[in-house]
Amino acid sequence: MSLPTLADRIGRTIRQDVQSTHGYAIQPSAGLVKLDAMENPFRLPPELQAELGRRLARVAINRYPVQSTVDLVAALSRHVALPAGCKLILGNGSDELIDLLSVACNVPGAVMLAPLPGFVMYEMSARLRGLRFVGVPLTADFDLDEAAMLAAIEQQRPALTYIAYPNNPTANLFSETAIERIVDAIGHQHGLVVMDEAYQPFSSRSWMQRMARQPHVLVMRTLSKFGLAGVRLGYLCGHAALVDEIDKVRPPYNVSVLNAEAALFALDHADEYARQAALLKSERARLQTALRALPGVQPFPSEANMILVRVPDSRQVFEGMKARGVLVKHISGLHPLLAQCLRLTVGTPEENDLMIAALKESL
Repeated sequence: MSLPTLADRIGRTIRQDVQSTHGYAIQPSAGLVKLDAMENPFRLPPELQAELGRRLARVAINRYPVQSTVDLVAALSRHVALPAGCKLILGNGSDELIDLLSVACNVPGAVMLAPLPGFVMYEMSARLRGLRFVGVPLTADFDLDEAAMLAAIEQQRPALTYIAYPNNPTANLFSETAIERIVDAIGHQHGLVVMDEAYQPFSSRSWMQRMARQPHVLVMRTLSKFGLAGVRLGYLCGHAALVDEIDKVRPPYNVSVLNAEAALFALDHADEYARQAALLKSERARLQTALRALPGVQPFPSEANMILVRVPDSRQVFEGMKARGVLVKHISGLHPLLAQCLRLTVGTPEENDLMIAALKESL
Protein backbone atom coordinates (compact mmCIF):
# COMPACT_ATOMS: atom_id res chain seq x y z
CA MET A 1 0.00 0.00 0.00
CA SER A 2 1.51 3.28 -1.10
CA LEU A 3 1.87 6.18 1.30
CA PRO A 4 -0.34 9.22 0.71
CA THR A 5 1.30 12.12 -1.14
CA LEU A 6 2.13 15.36 0.63
CA ALA A 7 -0.73 17.00 -1.29
CA ASP A 8 -3.09 14.36 0.12
CA ARG A 9 -1.83 15.01 3.63
CA ILE A 10 -2.27 18.76 3.24
CA GLY A 11 -5.77 18.26 1.87
CA ARG A 12 -6.74 16.14 4.85
CA THR A 13 -5.03 18.03 7.68
CA ILE A 14 -4.95 21.73 6.72
CA ARG A 15 -8.18 23.72 6.87
CA GLN A 16 -9.65 24.45 3.45
CA ASP A 17 -10.01 28.16 4.15
CA VAL A 18 -6.31 28.29 5.02
CA GLN A 19 -5.39 26.48 1.80
CA SER A 20 -7.43 28.91 -0.29
CA THR A 21 -6.09 32.08 1.27
CA HIS A 22 -2.84 33.97 0.66
CA GLY A 23 -0.21 34.68 3.28
CA TYR A 24 0.92 38.21 4.13
CA ALA A 25 3.13 39.31 1.22
CA ILE A 26 6.54 40.87 1.95
CA GLN A 27 8.39 42.39 -0.99
CA PRO A 28 12.06 41.51 -1.56
CA SER A 29 14.02 44.70 -0.96
CA ALA A 30 17.73 43.82 -1.25
CA GLY A 31 19.67 46.56 -3.01
CA LEU A 32 16.70 48.96 -3.07
CA VAL A 33 15.84 52.14 -1.17
CA LYS A 34 13.20 50.54 1.07
CA LEU A 35 10.19 52.84 1.39
CA ASP A 36 7.37 50.29 1.38
CA ALA A 37 6.76 49.32 5.01
CA MET A 38 6.47 52.51 7.12
CA GLU A 39 9.67 51.79 9.01
CA ASN A 40 11.64 54.47 10.82
CA PRO A 41 14.66 54.88 8.51
CA PHE A 42 17.05 56.10 11.22
CA ARG A 43 19.45 53.92 13.16
CA LEU A 44 20.74 54.92 16.57
CA PRO A 45 23.87 57.09 16.78
CA PRO A 46 27.04 54.96 17.18
CA GLU A 47 27.45 55.75 20.87
CA LEU A 48 23.90 54.59 21.63
CA GLN A 49 24.40 51.47 19.51
CA ALA A 50 27.43 50.59 21.62
CA GLU A 51 25.53 51.29 24.86
CA LEU A 52 22.63 49.09 23.72
CA GLY A 53 25.06 46.29 22.88
CA ARG A 54 26.59 46.43 26.35
CA ARG A 55 23.16 46.45 27.96
CA LEU A 56 21.88 43.46 25.97
CA ALA A 57 25.07 41.56 26.75
CA ARG A 58 24.17 41.68 30.45
CA VAL A 59 20.70 40.17 29.95
CA ALA A 60 20.15 36.72 31.49
CA ILE A 61 19.03 34.94 28.34
CA ASN A 62 19.11 31.63 30.21
CA ARG A 63 16.02 32.71 32.16
CA TYR A 64 12.42 33.23 31.08
CA PRO A 65 11.45 36.90 30.76
CA VAL A 66 9.66 37.88 33.95
CA GLN A 67 11.10 40.98 35.63
CA SER A 68 12.05 42.58 32.30
CA THR A 69 8.46 42.50 31.07
CA VAL A 70 7.17 43.76 34.44
CA ASP A 71 9.64 46.65 34.18
CA LEU A 72 8.61 47.33 30.57
CA VAL A 73 4.90 47.45 31.43
CA ALA A 74 5.68 49.98 34.16
CA ALA A 75 7.93 52.07 31.89
CA LEU A 76 5.40 52.11 29.04
CA SER A 77 2.59 53.01 31.45
CA ARG A 78 4.60 56.07 32.53
CA HIS A 79 5.62 56.91 28.97
CA VAL A 80 2.03 57.04 27.66
CA ALA A 81 0.60 58.57 30.86
CA LEU A 82 -1.76 55.61 31.25
CA PRO A 83 -4.98 56.84 32.89
CA ALA A 84 -5.85 55.74 36.42
CA GLY A 85 -7.81 52.51 36.54
CA CYS A 86 -6.31 51.27 33.27
CA LYS A 87 -3.77 48.53 32.55
CA LEU A 88 -1.40 47.59 29.75
CA ILE A 89 -0.38 44.23 28.29
CA LEU A 90 2.43 43.44 25.85
CA GLY A 91 2.29 41.64 22.54
CA ASN A 92 4.81 40.32 20.04
CA GLY A 93 3.94 43.25 17.80
CA SER A 94 0.39 44.51 17.29
CA ASP A 95 -0.30 41.46 15.11
CA GLU A 96 -0.25 39.18 18.15
CA LEU A 97 -2.53 41.53 20.07
CA ILE A 98 -5.03 41.51 17.20
CA ASP A 99 -4.98 37.72 17.29
CA LEU A 100 -5.41 37.64 21.09
CA LEU A 101 -8.45 39.90 20.76
CA SER A 102 -9.91 37.55 18.13
CA VAL A 103 -9.47 34.62 20.50
CA ALA A 104 -10.84 36.42 23.54
CA CYS A 105 -13.87 37.90 21.74
CA ASN A 106 -14.90 34.80 19.81
CA VAL A 107 -18.29 34.39 21.48
CA PRO A 108 -20.91 32.41 19.48
CA GLY A 109 -21.86 34.36 16.36
CA ALA A 110 -19.22 37.05 16.99
CA VAL A 111 -18.70 39.70 14.31
CA MET A 112 -15.60 41.84 13.80
CA LEU A 113 -16.23 45.19 12.10
CA ALA A 114 -13.74 47.58 10.49
CA PRO A 115 -13.69 50.30 7.81
CA LEU A 116 -12.20 49.39 4.43
CA PRO A 117 -9.62 49.89 3.12
CA GLY A 118 -7.83 49.22 6.39
CA PHE A 119 -5.12 47.12 7.99
CA VAL A 120 -5.32 43.66 6.43
CA MET A 121 -4.57 41.79 9.67
CA TYR A 122 -7.97 42.64 11.17
CA GLU A 123 -9.80 40.59 8.55
CA MET A 124 -7.13 37.90 8.34
CA SER A 125 -7.20 37.32 12.10
CA ALA A 126 -11.00 37.28 12.20
CA ARG A 127 -11.29 34.69 9.46
CA LEU A 128 -8.59 32.42 10.83
CA ARG A 129 -10.11 32.53 14.31
CA GLY A 130 -13.65 31.87 13.16
CA LEU A 131 -15.20 35.31 13.58
CA ARG A 132 -17.33 36.79 10.81
CA PHE A 133 -15.69 39.88 9.36
CA VAL A 134 -17.77 42.81 8.12
CA GLY A 135 -16.03 45.63 6.26
CA VAL A 136 -17.64 49.04 5.74
CA PRO A 137 -16.23 51.08 2.81
CA LEU A 138 -14.88 54.54 3.49
CA THR A 139 -16.09 57.55 1.54
CA ALA A 140 -14.36 58.54 -1.70
CA ASP A 141 -12.10 60.95 0.25
CA PHE A 142 -11.21 58.17 2.75
CA ASP A 143 -13.26 59.39 5.69
CA LEU A 144 -15.62 57.23 7.72
CA ASP A 145 -19.03 56.73 6.16
CA GLU A 146 -20.80 57.50 9.40
CA ALA A 147 -24.29 56.47 8.25
CA ALA A 148 -23.02 53.16 6.87
CA MET A 149 -20.99 52.46 10.00
CA LEU A 150 -23.94 53.18 12.30
CA ALA A 151 -26.22 51.01 10.17
CA ALA A 152 -23.71 48.13 10.27
CA ILE A 153 -23.37 48.46 14.04
CA GLU A 154 -27.15 48.37 14.46
CA GLN A 155 -27.54 45.38 12.15
CA GLN A 156 -24.44 43.34 12.97
CA ARG A 157 -23.95 44.18 16.67
CA PRO A 158 -20.18 43.55 16.40
CA ALA A 159 -18.30 42.15 19.36
CA LEU A 160 -15.18 43.95 18.19
CA THR A 161 -14.71 47.06 16.02
CA TYR A 162 -11.34 48.38 14.86
CA ILE A 163 -10.72 52.04 14.06
CA ALA A 164 -7.18 52.74 12.87
CA TYR A 165 -6.22 56.21 14.07
CA PRO A 166 -4.54 57.23 11.68
CA ASN A 167 -5.68 54.70 9.11
CA ASN A 168 -3.48 52.33 7.14
CA PRO A 169 -3.02 52.54 4.14
CA THR A 170 -4.72 55.93 3.69
CA ALA A 171 -2.67 57.70 6.43
CA ASN A 172 -5.47 60.08 7.45
CA LEU A 173 -7.26 60.72 10.73
CA PHE A 174 -10.99 60.13 10.51
CA SER A 175 -13.57 62.77 11.46
CA GLU A 176 -13.52 63.14 15.23
CA THR A 177 -17.25 63.73 15.59
CA ALA A 178 -18.04 60.68 13.46
CA ILE A 179 -15.78 58.50 15.60
CA GLU A 180 -17.39 59.77 18.78
CA ARG A 181 -20.88 58.83 17.57
CA ILE A 182 -19.66 55.43 16.33
CA VAL A 183 -17.91 54.70 19.64
CA ASP A 184 -21.07 55.68 21.54
CA ALA A 185 -23.23 53.45 19.33
CA ILE A 186 -20.98 50.45 19.93
CA GLY A 187 -21.04 51.14 23.66
CA HIS A 188 -24.83 51.09 23.71
CA GLN A 189 -24.94 47.60 22.14
CA HIS A 190 -22.24 46.15 24.46
CA GLY A 191 -19.41 45.84 21.91
CA LEU A 192 -15.72 46.73 22.20
CA VAL A 193 -13.79 49.33 20.17
CA VAL A 194 -10.06 49.12 19.50
CA MET A 195 -8.43 52.42 18.57
CA ASP A 196 -5.33 51.28 16.68
CA GLU A 197 -2.75 54.04 17.15
CA ALA A 198 0.17 52.38 15.37
CA TYR A 199 1.25 55.73 13.89
CA GLN A 200 0.83 57.79 17.06
CA PRO A 201 4.37 59.29 16.98
CA PHE A 202 3.38 61.17 13.80
CA SER A 203 -0.25 62.00 14.64
CA SER A 204 -1.78 65.16 16.06
CA ARG A 205 -4.46 63.33 18.05
CA SER A 206 -4.80 60.32 20.37
CA TRP A 207 -7.61 58.52 22.18
CA MET A 208 -5.46 57.46 25.17
CA GLN A 209 -6.86 59.88 27.74
CA ARG A 210 -10.47 59.63 26.49
CA MET A 211 -10.27 55.87 27.06
CA ALA A 212 -10.54 56.51 30.81
CA ARG A 213 -14.15 57.71 30.33
CA GLN A 214 -15.10 54.88 27.94
CA PRO A 215 -14.74 51.42 29.53
CA HIS A 216 -15.53 49.66 26.24
CA VAL A 217 -12.60 51.31 24.40
CA LEU A 218 -9.11 49.83 24.09
CA VAL A 219 -6.07 51.66 22.68
CA MET A 220 -3.47 49.60 20.80
CA ARG A 221 -0.02 50.89 19.91
CA THR A 222 3.27 49.52 18.64
CA LEU A 223 6.91 50.45 19.03
CA SER A 224 7.50 49.57 15.36
CA LYS A 225 6.83 53.13 14.16
CA PHE A 226 8.54 54.54 17.24
CA GLY A 227 11.71 53.11 15.72
CA LEU A 228 11.82 49.46 16.82
CA ALA A 229 10.24 47.54 13.95
CA GLY A 230 12.83 44.78 14.35
CA VAL A 231 12.07 44.36 18.05
CA ARG A 232 8.39 43.37 17.55
CA LEU A 233 6.73 45.00 20.52
CA GLY A 234 3.09 46.08 20.74
CA TYR A 235 0.93 47.04 23.69
CA LEU A 236 -2.79 47.16 24.45
CA CYS A 237 -4.31 49.55 26.98
CA GLY A 238 -7.74 49.65 28.56
CA HIS A 239 -9.74 49.48 31.77
CA ALA A 240 -8.12 47.01 34.14
CA ALA A 241 -11.00 44.53 34.38
CA LEU A 242 -11.27 44.29 30.58
CA VAL A 243 -7.52 43.98 30.00
CA ASP A 244 -7.30 41.27 32.68
CA GLU A 245 -9.77 39.14 30.72
CA ILE A 246 -7.87 39.54 27.44
CA ASP A 247 -4.60 38.81 29.24
CA LYS A 248 -5.86 35.29 30.06
CA VAL A 249 -5.35 34.18 26.43
CA ARG A 250 -1.87 35.69 26.13
CA PRO A 251 0.83 33.01 25.94
CA PRO A 252 3.26 33.10 28.88
CA TYR A 253 6.60 34.72 28.08
CA ASN A 254 5.32 36.00 24.71
CA VAL A 255 7.88 38.84 24.67
CA SER A 256 11.53 37.86 24.76
CA VAL A 257 13.88 39.24 27.38
CA LEU A 258 16.07 40.79 24.65
CA ASN A 259 13.09 42.54 23.07
CA ALA A 260 11.92 43.84 26.44
CA GLU A 261 15.38 45.11 27.32
CA ALA A 262 15.77 46.82 23.92
CA ALA A 263 12.40 48.52 24.43
CA LEU A 264 13.39 49.67 27.93
CA PHE A 265 16.58 51.09 26.46
CA ALA A 266 14.58 52.95 23.80
CA LEU A 267 12.29 54.46 26.41
CA ASP A 268 15.35 55.59 28.38
CA HIS A 269 16.35 57.46 25.21
CA ALA A 270 12.89 58.60 24.13
CA ASP A 271 14.29 62.05 23.34
CA GLU A 272 16.32 60.57 20.47
CA TYR A 273 13.26 58.88 19.00
CA ALA A 274 11.22 62.07 19.46
CA ARG A 275 13.91 63.92 17.50
CA GLN A 276 13.65 61.34 14.70
CA ALA A 277 9.85 61.60 14.64
CA ALA A 278 10.03 65.40 14.41
CA LEU A 279 12.40 65.14 11.44
CA LEU A 280 10.10 62.62 9.72
CA LYS A 281 7.11 64.94 10.19
CA SER A 282 9.13 67.77 8.67
CA GLU A 283 10.08 65.52 5.76
CA ARG A 284 6.44 64.50 5.35
CA ALA A 285 5.49 68.15 4.87
CA ARG A 286 8.32 68.63 2.36
CA LEU A 287 7.23 65.52 0.45
CA GLN A 288 3.62 66.72 0.31
CA THR A 289 4.76 69.99 -1.28
CA ALA A 290 6.96 68.17 -3.80
CA LEU A 291 4.22 65.69 -4.68
CA ARG A 292 1.61 68.39 -5.23
CA ALA A 293 3.96 69.98 -7.76
CA LEU A 294 4.12 66.85 -9.94
CA PRO A 295 1.57 66.83 -12.79
CA GLY A 296 -0.93 63.98 -12.50
CA VAL A 297 0.02 63.11 -8.90
CA GLN A 298 -2.61 63.46 -6.17
CA PRO A 299 -1.22 63.17 -2.62
CA PHE A 300 -3.74 62.70 0.20
CA PRO A 301 -3.50 64.20 3.70
CA SER A 302 -1.30 62.27 6.11
CA GLU A 303 -0.92 62.04 9.88
CA ALA A 304 1.42 59.03 9.65
CA ASN A 305 4.92 58.31 8.31
CA MET A 306 3.49 57.47 4.89
CA ILE A 307 1.68 59.30 2.11
CA LEU A 308 -0.98 57.84 -0.14
CA VAL A 309 -0.76 59.08 -3.74
CA ARG A 310 -2.87 58.49 -6.81
CA VAL A 311 -1.09 58.50 -10.18
CA PRO A 312 -2.30 57.99 -13.77
CA ASP A 313 -0.86 54.46 -14.05
CA SER A 314 0.16 52.99 -10.68
CA ARG A 315 1.63 49.77 -12.08
CA GLN A 316 3.82 51.65 -14.53
CA VAL A 317 4.99 54.09 -11.85
CA PHE A 318 5.64 51.33 -9.31
CA GLU A 319 7.73 49.31 -11.75
CA GLY A 320 9.51 52.44 -12.97
CA MET A 321 10.47 53.46 -9.45
CA LYS A 322 11.64 49.95 -8.65
CA ALA A 323 13.78 49.90 -11.80
CA ARG A 324 15.34 53.14 -10.53
CA GLY A 325 16.17 51.54 -7.18
CA VAL A 326 13.26 52.77 -5.04
CA LEU A 327 10.75 50.32 -3.54
CA VAL A 328 7.30 51.62 -2.53
CA LYS A 329 4.00 49.80 -2.00
CA HIS A 330 1.61 49.23 -4.91
CA ILE A 331 -1.83 49.00 -3.29
CA SER A 332 -4.17 49.65 -6.21
CA GLY A 333 -5.54 46.11 -6.06
CA LEU A 334 -6.34 46.08 -2.33
CA HIS A 335 -9.69 47.87 -2.63
CA PRO A 336 -11.65 49.71 -5.38
CA LEU A 337 -11.23 53.02 -3.50
CA LEU A 338 -7.46 52.65 -3.89
CA ALA A 339 -7.49 52.49 -7.69
CA GLN A 340 -4.16 53.72 -9.17
CA CYS A 341 -2.72 54.34 -5.68
CA LEU A 342 0.76 53.91 -4.25
CA ARG A 343 1.79 54.17 -0.59
CA LEU A 344 5.05 56.00 0.00
CA THR A 345 6.93 55.68 3.28
CA VAL A 346 8.60 58.85 4.56
CA GLY A 347 12.33 58.17 4.65
CA THR A 348 15.50 60.13 5.35
CA PRO A 349 15.96 63.41 3.46
CA GLU A 350 18.32 61.65 1.05
CA GLU A 351 15.93 58.73 0.50
CA ASN A 352 13.04 61.12 -0.07
CA ASP A 353 15.01 63.01 -2.72
CA LEU A 354 15.65 59.70 -4.51
CA MET A 355 11.98 58.75 -4.20
CA ILE A 356 10.72 62.02 -5.69
CA ALA A 357 13.22 61.81 -8.54
CA ALA A 358 12.26 58.18 -9.29
CA LEU A 359 8.56 59.02 -9.17
CA LYS A 360 8.98 62.02 -11.46
CA GLU A 361 10.96 59.98 -13.99
CA SER A 362 8.44 57.11 -13.86
CA LEU A 363 5.29 59.10 -14.58
